Amino acid sequence: MIDPFTAITAATTAYSTVVRMVKAGQEAEETFKQMGKWYTAVQDFRRGQAENKNPPLFKKMFAAGSVEEEALALLLHEKKIAEQEKDLQTLLNWRFGYKTWDELKEMRRKIQKERQDTVYKQRQRQKAFFDVLTALALIAVGGAILSFFFWIFLSATGRI
Repeated sequence: MIDPFTAITAATTAYSTVVRMVKAGQEAEETFKQMGKWYTAVQDFRRGQAENKNPPLFKKMFAAGSVEEEALALLLHEKKIAEQEKDLQTLLNWRFGYKTWDELKEMRRKIQKERQDTVYKQRQRQKAFFDVLTALALIAVGGAILSFFFWIFLSATGRI
């Protein structure tokens, strides 16, 4: 399970690096690599947050801290991420030109849609594969049962 608090630390580190790089006038390629790390950390944070909504029984029973404390920490981290995203938007638009952020968002949407389509198709293939396996297993079991009854019938009539 992904720990949201570790992910937010990674996001903050990546954010600080991007800000330093942009202010120092670093190359776009290196800056965008760091942005990728920031996005990955934010995605990990959100995935961990979603996983925490349905924690394992052990964590429910022995988790330290109150629900309110955890909710407050998660809310503050979400606000921090929103603030960082706004700062990154301003920095990128300032450094690489107006509409850079919009181009980045559009590219993210396209890539995300392609990946979702790929995952969806892969899941369909897996489902079809398991459906075929299930059908073959049922046919094999049915054939074995019919063979068994046929063998009993032939044994009972003395033909074997």
